[in-house]
Amino acid sequence: MSDTADERTWGFKTADSALHTGAEGVVDPEDLVMLSGRDPSPELIEKARKTLEEHGAAAVERYLP
Repeated sequence: MSDTADERTWGFKTADSALHTGAEGVVDPEDLVMLSGRDPSPELIEKARKTLEEHGAAAVERYLP
């Protein structure tokens, strides 16, 4: 096969300018919990709030590279 690994993995291409993580916008603790794939609970929302206080919107980068 002459396909590269990237071509076999992705059947489409997206311009780099169209890709973003969302870290450039406002991120709520609920958003961060849902990004992790969990249902929001008071405990998880509080943990996410603390994470956002410590890392700011860049905390999104843990879930969306």
